[in-house]
Amino acid sequence: MLQIGITGRREVAVTEGNTAKALGSGELEVFATPAMVALVEETAWRSVAPALEPGQGSVGTRLELDHVSATPLGMTVACETVLVEIDGRRLVFAVQVMDAGGLVGKGTHECFVVQNDRFLAKAARKTGEAAVS
Repeated sequence: MLQIGITGRREVAVTEGNTAKALGSGELEVFATPAMVALVEETAWRSVAPALEPGQGSVGTRLELDHVSATPLGMTVACETVLVEIDGRRLVFAVQVMDAGGLVGKGTHECFVVQNDRFLAKAARKTGEAAVS
């Protein structure tokens, strides 16, 4: 059951594959903002997945994220999410990303609980094809 206060935590090492240079968001070999976005989204959905009913999932709809500090190759970044608001199917998470040196990013992430099959069917209608699960 979904309830305020559900937390999530995920860690990732900064490698050449998740740097700004590799992901095209800059030319420096530091943890990329797009990689931080993906880490936030993954941490949030994994934190609530066990509380959802079979056939349900969550999809991100909004992200406000300040990337305040660079993390170089070889360090680890950790993302922590806390579910702070439930409004029907809408979920809002407080987000914090840290490395050994302190704060790397902070913000809020919003997602909606969906019925996976209906969501995929709606998306597939854009191409006129049936959804494949």
